[in-house]
Amino acid sequence: MARPRTITDERILNAVAAVIDRRGPEFTVADVAAEAGVSVGAVAKRFGSKSGLLQALTRAGTEEVVRRMRAAGTVREALFTWFDRLADPVVATNNLAQLGVDLIDPDLRALLARHYAVLETELETLCAAEGLPPNAARVLAAQVYGISMDWSVRPRGELLTRMAEDIDLVLKGMR
Repeated sequence: MARPRTITDERILNAVAAVIDRRGPEFTVADVAAEAGVSVGAVAKRFGSKSGLLQALTRAGTEEVVRRMRAAGTVREALFTWFDRLADPVVATNNLAQLGVDLIDPDLRALLARHYAVLETELETLCAAEGLPPNAARVLAAQVYGISMDWSVRPRGELLTRMAEDIDLVLKGMR
């Protein structure tokens, strides 16, 4: 009889996210293993490489944000699920730096394109349900991406407060 797995993919992927939050793209597989409390070999056996970890994290992140968007139920609340974990400027900066590195890797870039397309599709469904105009999802997505980028570079106030103010202004105009 096989031994039950005590090391889950979720545990390792949570460790990847935590290490990126602290170190950005400078993280190593050894950093992830230490954060997860497992051996480097265990991480390598599961994910193969740093790129494999990032690909798995992106796939899991897409599923998680879609689940949270659906639970949010409204366009406004769904938009907050995209960046609410990046409310600390250091975490936001480290994740933005990792994004820059991810864009260089063709496999990660393709996964990110899929991630953004899936989120926009979910947002389109919510926009339609609220009677918002065509292309509202694309405009709102671009707005939230821009807010998060601007806030990452120039953090003033709280990210979610800034998002709320700007989203509310645009939604008011669309309605």
